[in-house]
Amino acid sequence: MVSPKQRRRELVVDSNSNSNSSSSGTIIMLPHHMSKQGVPLLADLNVHEVVERQCQNGNFGTTTTTSGTNNNPLRKKKSRFEPNFLKDAYEMCRKICKEYAKTFYLGTLLMTEERQKAIWAIYVWCRRTDELVDGPNADYMKSSAVLDRWEERLHDIFNGKPYDLLDAALTDTISKFPLDIKPFRDMIEGMRMDTKKTRYKNFQELYVYCYYVAGTVGLMSVPIMGIAPESIIPPQSVYDSALYLGIGNQLTNILRDVGEDALRGRVYLPQDELEQFGLCEEDIFSRKVTESWREFMKEQITRARFYFNLSEQGASQLHKASRWPVWSSLILYRKILDAIEENDYDNLTKRAYVGRTKKLLTLPLAYTRSLSTPNTNFLPHYQP
Repeated sequence: MVSPKQRRRELVVDSNSNSNSSSSGTIIMLPHHMSKQGVPLLADLNVHEVVERQCQNGNFGTTTTTSGTNNNPLRKKKSRFEPNFLKDAYEMCRKICKEYAKTFYLGTLLMTEERQKAIWAIYVWCRRTDELVDGPNADYMKSSAVLDRWEERLHDIFNGKPYDLLDAALTDTISKFPLDIKPFRDMIEGMRMDTKKTRYKNFQELYVYCYYVAGTVGLMSVPIMGIAPESIIPPQSVYDSALYLGIGNQLTNILRDVGEDALRGRVYLPQDELEQFGLCEEDIFSRKVTESWREFMKEQITRARFYFNLSEQGASQLHKASRWPVWSSLILYRKILDAIEENDYDNLTKRAYVGRTKKLLTLPLAYTRSLSTPNTNFLPHYQP
């Protein structure tokens, strides 16, 4: 059996951009089948096409170009809903976001009103999509027909024909921001995967799943949050960072929920990597934490942190008023990984939990990070 450490190559994440030492920074072990950017080499998800379409007007995060015209083909005609109807629609989105994503919601309060409403509308649509396969009524709704109908509704939303009040909020958002439909369709595809697939033979397969169900959220969010005028990296890099935050979040969700998923007959862990550590599905279903399991979990946590490190670059390049919720999410999810470690890697019988007090304490730290000047800290590169 090949040692996992022999199958990794070293990656350095700089913590000091002024350092001249090639050996400074945090060492991350990167699998051989990963590119320098941390993407499985065979995973072509056409993300660059989405970025190109959403960036066509060259005026990020605003609703018009500098000339005041709307020349982006992704921009739909202005919605014709009554103001009070839209007010009620966005208020419902706000309440749902506040109820189910409290820390993220508090982080949105520094955003401009238009951005707040838009990000709430996207959150609600993503939540409703997820509940089709993981919600309280999922057993009755988890079918290809339900997801097909949901995708038809998505097309109606983008064509200005919402089905209900919550759909109308997203239709209005689409009329104001250059949102491409592909990330939304891809998320629905991720839900389809959940109805058909319960095992992932390697990380390449798992990465694709994580992109569909979580990386897509980053692609949806960047046009709303906007890129800082003083940004020193290209838009594609900001999008990549947003996608990597979604990947890191989903990997963290998977590690947090291993025990719960096993009870449903699901294993969202790379089968080949389990084997490398002498583990198999029976070790998961037996719910016994062994030393091999702990070593395996250490590698999985390292990977999730790798994606969080990659995401920091873009988080600091977003419009200043939009950074707080991103940093809140980034810090909170890192604390979930910390909690798994504090539980001695027992995610088979315990669920890593970040208490309310700790969550609230992340807000001032996230706020401080959101005020930082855009820089290139944490740029990954290979150690010679």
